[in-house]
This record gives sequence, structure tokens and C-alpha cells, in this order.
Amino acid sequence: MERKDAITFGGSPLTLVGKEVVIGDNAPNFTVVKTDLSPLSLKDFPGKTIVISAMPSIDTPVCEIQTIRFNKEVEKLDGVILLTISMDLPFALNRFCGAKDIKNAITTSDYKDREFSHNYGLYIKELGLISRAVIIIDKNGKIKYTEYLKEITEEPNYNEALKVLKNL
Repeated sequence: MERKDAITFGGSPLTLVGKEVVIGDNAPNFTVVKTDLSPLSLKDFPGKTIVISAMPSIDTPVCEIQTIRFNKEVEKLDGVILLTISMDLPFALNRFCGAKDIKNAITTSDYKDREFSHNYGLYIKELGLISRAVIIIDKNGKIKYTEYLKEITEEPNYNEALKVLKNL
């Protein structure tokens, strides 16, 4: 399923592939690649609250800010898993985390199968990247919060996501 003009990048319209998840949905499973090249699946976290911080590339200013902010915020919360997902190669993610002291986020890549980006309606057809979004999944595997940013160069609403997270 393609959604033309679903998002913009610097004001230019782009096409997203896949269907957005909505609050109340069961979270679709996916497998991504960790920095050590091993697979990681949503099914690896049964009974856990999960924050998915999706972004185009860790090596851009907004993505860096998003990763650092959620890394700091999740440190204050017990039992919350933070998954940062981009199309960056695992080697770049590993380098970034080391340089920026990212210890609370599990940084992963969807470069191999693009399963996450398609299952969550975030694959940017024209760029081959993931659009910016924040998705919160509760302990029962239900979607509790979504923010699909219309303009991918903008930061997410951290306060709103954290408010929902703290109330779970």
C-alpha cells in the first residue's frame, strides 16, 4: 500500500509504503539487525513496554537529538525498552553509540529486510529510508501511542510520548 504525499522532506512531498499502525492495534512483529549483526525481533520482549524511535539516519542532527533525548529519558524509567530503528548500517550505529555514550537505547537497522518500515508504514519509497515516528507498545503488545511526523526534519513531541509512557 502506497500513501503518496504522506510526508514531506524539506517541504517536498514523499511516498510512504505500508499501513500506519493505530492506537489499539496489536503491534506487528518485525525483525531488525543489532549492531553485532544479530537479529532482533519484537517477540524478543514479551511483557515489556517498548518505545520505538524511528528515524531516517542516526548521522543527521534531528535524529541525533532524538536518540540522545530518548536515551536520557528512558534511563529514568524502569522496565522500558527503547528501540531506535533506522536504515543505517549496524557499524555506523555502533560507532554513533560509542561516540555519544548511548547506553539505554538498543540501536537497530532495518537495512536488511525492511520488515519494520513496511509493517509500520514508514518506508520512504523515494529515499529508501525510514520516516520519523515514535510508537509506544504496552506490555500486552498493543499500540498505545503513535506520532508519525508529517515533516521528517522536525523533532517528535517528546513530552507527549513521555506522558503516555509514564501512565502505562
